[in-house]
Amino acid sequence: MSRIGRKPIAIPSGIKVELKDQNIKITGPVGSMQFSCHPHIKLKVDTAAGIIVVENEHPENTEYKQLHGTMRSLISNMITGVTKGFEKKMEIFGTGFNVKEQSGKLVLQIGFSHAVELAIPKGVKVNIAVPATRGDDVPAKFAIFGTDKCVVGEFAAVIRKVRPPEPYKGKGIRYADEHVKRKVGKAFASGAA
Repeated sequence: MSRIGRKPIAIPSGIKVELKDQNIKITGPVGSMQFSCHPHIKLKVDTAAGIIVVENEHPENTEYKQLHGTMRSLISNMITGVTKGFEKKMEIFGTGFNVKEQSGKLVLQIGFSHAVELAIPKGVKVNIAVPATRGDDVPAKFAIFGTDKCVVGEFAAVIRKVRPPEPYKGKGIRYADEHVKRKVGKAFASGAA
C-alpha cells in the first residue's frame, strides 16, 4: 500500500465536503473545487471524526498503488486550496523590464521588440507588488494566487518560459526563491603574446 495514500485527510472547520459516487466537491472560504476520483480508488468521508479516507481496492497492483497516493495528494491539495489558496511569487530582472495587468491579460515588457501578452486563467489572480525594475538590482515583483495548485504552478511555468534567466547577468523571469547559477563572462587578455 502507498504510505501517503494510507494517511487520512483532516477536514478543517468551515470546510464542506460532498461525496456523490466518485465525485467529491469541497467548498471553503476561498472557493470551491470539484474532482472525479479514479474508479478503483474509493473515498469515505467521516464527518464525525472530520476525516477523508482514501482506499485502494487492489493493493497488489503497482499502478493502483501509485494512483492511491496521487488521489490522496490531489484531494489534500484541494482542501488546502479552498482553505488558504496557493501562491507563487515571481521576479523579473533586467533594466527597463516591467509587468502589468490589462483587461484579463498579463502584459510583459521584457526586452523584446513587442509586449508579450498572456491570458490569465480562470480562478487565478495576479498581484503586482513592484511593476517595473530599477536597474539590475531591484526586480519587478508579482505573485500568482489561486485555489488550484496545478493551474497556479502551470501559469507560473508559462510566464517563466517567456524569458528564462540567463546565466551571465541573471536577466529574465524567475521564481522568487530560485537560485540562478551564474557564469563568468569572457575574459580578454591584454597585450600581444
